[in-house]
Amino acid sequence: MRDRSTKAVDAPRAPAAAGAGDREFHFTADDFEKIRQLIYKHAGISLSPAKQDMVYSRLARRLRACGERTFAGYLRRLDQDHDEWETFTNSLTTNLTSFFRESHHFDLLADKLRAMKGLSRPIKIWCAAASTGEEPYSLAMTACEAFNTLRPPVQILASDIDTQVLAQAEAGVFRADRVDRLDPERLRKYFLKGAGTQSGQVRIRPELQEIVRFRRINLLDTSYPIQGPLDFIFCRNVMIYFDKPTQYAVLKRFVPLLRKEGLMFAGHSESFLHASDLFRSLGRTVYERSDAGA
Repeated sequence: MRDRSTKAVDAPRAPAAAGAGDREFHFTADDFEKIRQLIYKHAGISLSPAKQDMVYSRLARRLRACGERTFAGYLRRLDQDHDEWETFTNSLTTNLTSFFRESHHFDLLADKLRAMKGLSRPIKIWCAAASTGEEPYSLAMTACEAFNTLRPPVQILASDIDTQVLAQAEAGVFRADRVDRLDPERLRKYFLKGAGTQSGQVRIRPELQEIVRFRRINLLDTSYPIQGPLDFIFCRNVMIYFDKPTQYAVLKRFVPLLRKEGLMFAGHSESFLHASDLFRSLGRTVYERSDAGA
């Protein structure tokens, strides 16, 4: 996501947080401002001044791990250590997810997939914020149910900027409490129950793992390593961390990847009225290209 949207925005300096004197590391408003601009430029995440305590808490762990005594020293390290850049980004991303979150999207997807039976090509779905895997595997389960087979003609690309959660997602192993709200029949069909040292865990069936391919993608990149056209894009609860210029730049890159008759699904708190020349709402955070049907 990198054109006019990547310029760091001016914002009021964050005030020093209460209780700062009790902190292990000195953390100034200037430190926070530099971090805020770095994560905005690198990942498009727009941090409000209210996030200062969260930033301190997450990055203080990195200072300890790296043996740094100051935030200034840690930020200098970022200039020299590519691997630490990745960890820096991972530390400041939020990964809240669950299976079949916002379930009406999956109901609609199932209807659309059933209507596509008989196509001579694979159906392509991009899950642009895979997190720990619950969403892409929910998409895979939906595809299996729509086609009544564990090997539906569907290809799912699942991406995220956070390499740690991607590795976890690709492994396909979850604590049992992550699936306790799933229908028992889905649990039986799509998960393997752990035993012995894996007791209390479940694993996605290999057939579902074969449907999903995981890849690190930064939505700020000027182009994506994706071969379109795509039938569906799920980009949910990501844009809320971007300002409107960044959202517009990302959506503009989505348009040529999505089929004219394709659909994009967004999060319940996201609205793209400012990008009505690119996408138009069909209601309930489902969008189609503005030129669909033209």
